[in-house]
Amino acid sequence: MNPFFKNFGPFSLKQILTFLNLSISLPSSVENILIKDVKDLSSASTNELTFFHNKNYEKLASTTKASCCITLENLAKYLPNTCEPIIVDNVLLSIAEITKKFYPTSVTDDFDSNVVEIEKTSFKDNVFYGRNIFIGKNVQIGKNCKIGHNSIIESNVIIGDDCTIGSNVILRNSLIKNNVSILDGAIIGKKGFGFFPNKDKNIRYPHIGIVIIDDNCEIGCGATIDRGSMSNTVIGKNTYIDNQVHIAHNNKIGENCIVAGQVGFAGSSSLGNNVMIGGQAGISGHLKIGDNVQIGGGSGVLDDLKDNSKVMGYPATSIRNFLKEKKSILDLLKRKK
Repeated sequence: MNPFFKNFGPFSLKQILTFLNLSISLPSSVENILIKDVKDLSSASTNELTFFHNKNYEKLASTTKASCCITLENLAKYLPNTCEPIIVDNVLLSIAEITKKFYPTSVTDDFDSNVVEIEKTSFKDNVFYGRNIFIGKNVQIGKNCKIGHNSIIESNVIIGDDCTIGSNVILRNSLIKNNVSILDGAIIGKKGFGFFPNKDKNIRYPHIGIVIIDDNCEIGCGATIDRGSMSNTVIGKNTYIDNQVHIAHNNKIGENCIVAGQVGFAGSSSLGNNVMIGGQAGISGHLKIGDNVQIGGGSGVLDDLKDNSKVMGYPATSIRNFLKEKKSILDLLKRKK
């Protein structure tokens, strides 16, 4: 999760029920359990809280190690006996409210007023940099790094060795490993597009994850990568992201992937290794894309894809089916003439 945000817990389960305005009678041995953190189903462990809002996560729910889980009445049966269900009407809204209690500083992304000119930091002696560079608090920069003009490394960023940060780049809440190149205009580590629509005022939910970019990656000009909400956004080793690609919160992109320009990822999907995606394709949220998958340019992926799939079109289908459908349409048009 995010090593940068301060955790204001623990809270007792009784306190958590109070935060949610719930009147649930629990044995004292249960309601006095101290909950130390809030995490997703796969990451949570003993004395931690998780959430379960969709039957698609039934398998993860059945094996979670969390002590308690915010969920719906019809989903509680999938939880193990070691996990105490907390039944609510709106799981995502409830987990957002509790996460704010643990991490109250994770909701807003105001500009970092603590930044200073790089010339006033120790980095001036070991970083090759351009003009008008600002550095925030809790920043680490490795050996042989370069930073272009007008870039801002906001608070809570770790940059490894041999990295190049272009001009007009903004980094925040990110772990950048070794030999990574981030080109001009990229924005990495800001909060994602996560909120609950409300007719009076939309409600933002916290983003307590970070962005992790592994070794030997390249991030293109104008790319945007959101930090995770309840888990991290991860870019695997040797993956190249082209210009103007958007990667939403919680996505996990594997190793050796190639993503062409203007591809858009909705949240919480995972890509395997060696995936290739053509320009302007769209990947819906909460999908699992296997290894060695190829996705044609302009495609809209709405469903999971197995290893070695080759798809194209909207909605994306196998290239063989896509070509058949295209031929059928062309034949029909010819007959009408």
